[in-house]
Amino acid sequence: MPRALITGITGQDGLYLSELLLREGYEVYGLIRGQNNPKADLVAREVPGVQLLTGDLTDLSSLLRALRVAQPDEVYNLGAVSFVAYSWEQAALTTEVTATGVLNILEAIRLHSGDDPSRIRFYQASSSEMFGKVQDVPQRESTLLWPRSPYGVAKVYGHYMTINYRESYGMHASSGILFNHESPRRGPEFVTRKVSMGVAAIKLGLRDKLTMGNLDARRDWGFAGDYVEAMWRMLQQPTASDFVVATGETHSVRELLECAFRVAGIDDWEQHIDQDKSFFRPAEVDLLIGDASRARTVLGWKPSVDFEGLVTMMVEADLRRLHDAQR
Repeated sequence: MPRALITGITGQDGLYLSELLLREGYEVYGLIRGQNNPKADLVAREVPGVQLLTGDLTDLSSLLRALRVAQPDEVYNLGAVSFVAYSWEQAALTTEVTATGVLNILEAIRLHSGDDPSRIRFYQASSSEMFGKVQDVPQRESTLLWPRSPYGVAKVYGHYMTINYRESYGMHASSGILFNHESPRRGPEFVTRKVSMGVAAIKLGLRDKLTMGNLDARRDWGFAGDYVEAMWRMLQQPTASDFVVATGETHSVRELLECAFRVAGIDDWEQHIDQDKSFFRPAEVDLLIGDASRARTVLGWKPSVDFEGLVTMMVEADLRRLHDAQR
């Protein structure tokens, strides 16, 4: 039975990846921060087969302890301070967790592996936010990185540190440059979930307005359940490498709103939207669209859920949730 350790187990990616690995017959361990972490109950409810360990990406000794207990064949580093807007408010914390945390887990794996640094396969969750002020359209593995947020800068550090450990120590360390991936499990602070929750509440008469920022920003949105399969496929390859994971389509926030309101059966959606300049980023990323042709060719991966299917899934899930809460 293969064994896997996942950091960031409580996020949407950690939950979907756990489900996939359990289906594949893995023994799965998840790393959670702090004593009595309130999200431990979420993991126990959603993926009861996962064994939880306490640890912190900022604490090398706790990572070494987790590796000794889990004895993993594969490590998936999904842990991060992942909300981009928050990274301007907490740039130092974002750097400590999202950047230095990658170094810590890589070093822990190197030390734990002894004479065979490639025996534990490592996945780093890189991000399309690394492209920032995009230099190519679409963006691919060779595109120059030009991050436009503290989060993006931290992800670039982790990305290059993963490459450095692969090249310096022969580690089987791969990065997935994942474009925006969403689901009903997405946190409410992210724009897709903010929209699906807000539209559901408007449909059920619980509110009248939804306050948004930049409606013209464009993103390549896919389904998180599809993207975790690409993570797993990377670690099944004989040679480690880096891959863009994306749908190859771009849509604006305005299109996201149109689609979400359409799913809810609301045509005159613009009367329900207010804009607030405080929600605009200090340095905007205007256009993200990924070229995942290498992932298709090498990994045999392709997305199964399109943009409209994703938005429909999220709005309908929040409609059911709010409807059940009213009963």
